Amino acid sequence: MIRSGTRERSLAELYADDAERADALVFRRRGALKGVSLATMGAAIGAAIPFSSRMPAGLVPAALAQGGQAGPRMLEFPGKDPLILQGDRPLVGETPETLLDDAVTPNNRIFIRNNGQIPEPAANPDAWKIRIEGEVNTPIELTVGELRSRFPVVTLQLQMECGGNGRSFFVPETRGNQWGNGAICNAAWTGVRLKDVLTAAGLKPSASHTGHYGADPHLSGATDRAAISRGMVIAKAMEEHTLIAFEVNGGPIPHINGAPVRLIVPGWPGSLSQKWLTRIVILDKPHTGQGMGGTSYRVPVTPIVPGSRNDGTDFVDMTSMPVRSVLTNVANGTRLPTGTRQLPVRGAAWAGEKTISAVHVSVDFGATWKRMTVTAPANKYAWQRWEGTVELPSDGYFEVWYRATDSDGRMQPHAAANWNPQGYGGNPVSRAAILVG
Repeated sequence: MIRSGTRERSLAELYADDAERADALVFRRRGALKGVSLATMGAAIGAAIPFSSRMPAGLVPAALAQGGQAGPRMLEFPGKDPLILQGDRPLVGETPETLLDDAVTPNNRIFIRNNGQIPEPAANPDAWKIRIEGEVNTPIELTVGELRSRFPVVTLQLQMECGGNGRSFFVPETRGNQWGNGAICNAAWTGVRLKDVLTAAGLKPSASHTGHYGADPHLSGATDRAAISRGMVIAKAMEEHTLIAFEVNGGPIPHINGAPVRLIVPGWPGSLSQKWLTRIVILDKPHTGQGMGGTSYRVPVTPIVPGSRNDGTDFVDMTSMPVRSVLTNVANGTRLPTGTRQLPVRGAAWAGEKTISAVHVSVDFGATWKRMTVTAPANKYAWQRWEGTVELPSDGYFEVWYRATDSDGRMQPHAAANWNPQGYGGNPVSRAAILVG
């Protein structure tokens, strides 16, 4: 029991009534228990903890991590399954991990990430124009119809992930939408290779970077500012998987996801994949548009003190996204029938420019890990599916911990590392609470 005011209250009562105050009473600091016995913790969870002897000291069980709160607000948007509402101005919706159970993410489960207002739909999608200008020999303007007819059309499964995916795992909290792991999709995008279009325009020897522009108005309504305008090194623009896409999963791109045409820059922050694309400028130096420089989509070269102020002078642009995994068939808070002793688990894993070499799962708080079966990617930059079965020795409370390792041997860490003011690159081991019986 914990004494609160003049009477003693159970841990469960405290968390149900006021999660933040419960944390303050129970924990001296994050991860350090203040005299709470395992029996009391088990009572709060509602079950015995079979692997309690293996719990890391001071671990907050996943079942209590949300403090007994009602759960996230959900977004009901036409053409989408319910998404976790991360913001309504601009509109941002995260896909729950259990809705990422398809090998190819369907349109109704592609996450929503806006930076400005939503433009009006194109009256005639094939007549939509894109201009290529700047450090090119021949500036060109092409309609979507001309893109289809003039250049080879390809279809590829490509991961697209918000640069801030995993932001909620940083301590202390950082600025921006507090994503979990669901700002990711792996859809089948159809379009033309950006390199083919740039080759047609003729890159000058001075061409070193791109700058991207879209039709979405600035959130304020200002006409002299872009909602977002990012750019990349020319080598990534010329990579054969970087597309100007006009279809997804065999049909038109949903308007909220950038129709009628958008960039897809796989493996790098999704902010480079400009929606409602209108113009690409080829530059002889790094782009300076909205979302470039400072701490925007940039991470420290040398670790900084978490929570400290920093203007990003010594940061570098975020390029390849870090290794990450999702568990897609078991939700946090799942209750299983009495006597369940085997639990099939499956999900997806990806690592930006790299591939996945292994996925491991633990049900004893990370004391031991079981290797899962991992499939090969459909093509470069497609995520990889994984699956396996874990053993549950008895009824009670368990946590499914899951982690991926990339082809360079980098493994998801146990805590979000390299803290930065805008919370990029947070990719710790994830966990889901389950109750058997």
